[in-house]
Amino acid sequence: MYWRRTCSSLIILSVLLLTSTCKSPGPTPTSDPTSTPAPTPTPTPVTSEELAVSSPDGKIQVVLILEDGAPYYQVSYSGLKVIKPSKLGFKFKSNSLDQNLALVDSTWQSVDEIWTQPWGEVKDIRNHYNELAVTLEESTAAQRRMGVVFRVYDDGLGFRYQLPEQDALASFEIMDEETEFVLAGNHRAWWIPAYGNERYEYLYQQSSINDLWIVETPLTMETSDGLFLSIHEAALTDYAAMNLAASGADTLQCDLVPWSDGVKVRASTPHQTPWRTIQIAENAGDLITSHLILNLNEPSKLEDVSWVRPGKYVGLWWAMHIGKYTWIPGPWHGATTRNAKRYIDFAAEHGFDRVLVEGWNAGWSDLGEHEGEGFYFTVPYRDFDLEAVAAYAADKGVKLIGHHETFGAVANYERQMEAAFELYHDLGVDTVKTGYACSGKCIRRYDESGALAGLEWHHGQYMIRHYRHVIETAASYHLMLNVHEPIKDTGLRRTFPNMLTREGARGQEYNAWSTDKGNPPEHTTILPFTRMLAGPMDFTPGIFDLFFDEYRPQNRVNTTLAKQLALYVVLYSPLQMAADLPENYAGHPAFKFIVDVPVDWQDTRVLNAQIGDYVTIVRKDRNSEDWYLGSITDEEGRSLETPLTFLDAGRTYVGEFYADATEADWKHNPLAVHICEALVDRDTTLRLELAPGGGQAIRIRPATQEETDRILRYQP
Repeated sequence: MYWRRTCSSLIILSVLLLTSTCKSPGPTPTSDPTSTPAPTPTPTPVTSEELAVSSPDGKIQVVLILEDGAPYYQVSYSGLKVIKPSKLGFKFKSNSLDQNLALVDSTWQSVDEIWTQPWGEVKDIRNHYNELAVTLEESTAAQRRMGVVFRVYDDGLGFRYQLPEQDALASFEIMDEETEFVLAGNHRAWWIPAYGNERYEYLYQQSSINDLWIVETPLTMETSDGLFLSIHEAALTDYAAMNLAASGADTLQCDLVPWSDGVKVRASTPHQTPWRTIQIAENAGDLITSHLILNLNEPSKLEDVSWVRPGKYVGLWWAMHIGKYTWIPGPWHGATTRNAKRYIDFAAEHGFDRVLVEGWNAGWSDLGEHEGEGFYFTVPYRDFDLEAVAAYAADKGVKLIGHHETFGAVANYERQMEAAFELYHDLGVDTVKTGYACSGKCIRRYDESGALAGLEWHHGQYMIRHYRHVIETAASYHLMLNVHEPIKDTGLRRTFPNMLTREGARGQEYNAWSTDKGNPPEHTTILPFTRMLAGPMDFTPGIFDLFFDEYRPQNRVNTTLAKQLALYVVLYSPLQMAADLPENYAGHPAFKFIVDVPVDWQDTRVLNAQIGDYVTIVRKDRNSEDWYLGSITDEEGRSLETPLTFLDAGRTYVGEFYADATEADWKHNPLAVHICEALVDRDTTLRLELAPGGGQAIRIRPATQEETDRILRYQP
């Protein structure tokens, strides 16, 4: 069926191949800002019936085809099928835009440039792609138009729809986006379910594609040909989030999160969708170092980003989750002036930038009654002097992280948000942690009269718009954001760098109170290849008291202590928390690694990787010549060989090792850690011995002459 063609389709496609324009942005760097530009290739037809565009290295090819007036696309990698012919188009409330289409225009361009992140897992990112943009028009009387743009990179591709301004489609309601991903096999996949009460906060499962139902993105897969794929989206702004629904053999269908009345997207033309993204790699580690999602977002809209600063923080958060303190006022209230000052003193002593205080504002005591509608974001409880605490922090060279839990009462928050942000700005608070901790379809939306209009999902268009509004408003007050219960990351941090980090996955807190005994050891060996392909996560590592028997004896953290250190490197965030109680760090030599490890990186490389089993990541500090290595494993012990060929030639370094001790084991002896120093260089190959459920963290810094003479060379 797919390969049949109508005469009209053949004529239109053949003519357009001769008349399509080729655009180039002019001289741009190929690998560095001073290099000469690569020659601009010409559009590549696969046959006289199809338009195609390939990646700069030629390995990935995307083909657009019209089959009897219906648009399809397909993708191959080095000649191997990745996506078989798959549908494109829309179903609107009153009709569809997925058939009776003819190709009326096409343009092609190549872009090669380098842009610099104000903060990130690498400093400079190459944005190198070939683009095919087509315009399709209905052959019916309405003659509605739809554009499709394909950008193809060496590490994958993105495509999006464009609906230009037109009388026949002035405004619209999308009931379904027809986008398909017909895979070339029943691949092995790592996934979490969509539409659950816990949003994205689930343990990952592993199964074949055909055993799925509806799942969240990023969805990561391994093919029988040895390729690794991840499907996600980029630049989600005024649209519904995309899930993926299994719909036939080896086929995934775009599933947009609906409004409460069933409509998926409401908009008017001109409008464009988020990018649908497919990352493609020959090994799992290359998924982690792909910058496809970021590259498909717009450049920063903030002219001045000097106020946007990554950093590390401490706070009352873990003490509240294990039950030492409460959010509610009373004898165990955590957010008191006294407690806040104690944490500020600890932060100042050890060089942490910020202190998080939760539960300071009125509304927590009767939360179960008002369900977030009674929160006041400018009114502190009587035992917390907000102005005095902010002044005390400033005097110590520390900043407060403000906290706004909404409990999903978005309208209440939006009424107060501007005043709350202004208050923080005036007090010198430069970071806000927001929260939307309600379950399932729980966001209350009101109409203009104040009546309840519907209950919305966290990830529908209504909330997408809200989160964007919060980001933009925060930026106007020079406030950075750490969002919990967020919209999933789609690279918007490039456009708004004040969007520092977010939760959006099952984090450390589940180890404190979850009835399923917390996160298993393999959980953090899956996150870098799934959730974290989307962007940074506030996982909150650094727990030293792994049992906390005094507060919750039925729970514990299912790692070794050394693995907690390694997570600072493996799980990237520009805002990292030293999550444990200050008294649990006191006098512990391993705490030095948390004090030393940066959060802003010049370079990132993956040295060992197998999804769900182990991963080794090394990152170079943006502000020094130091490298930091983190390696973690699942419940199995590992011995991983790791060459240090990334180090400068002819230079000697000191490796500061924080390793699982010989007898360490996450179940029976998780606190055993071995700390030592040894000289290393680029010819050194480390043998990383990881205990079951364990890890290893290493700081690698240039050696002084005195250290070169004194410290022994590394011996495996």
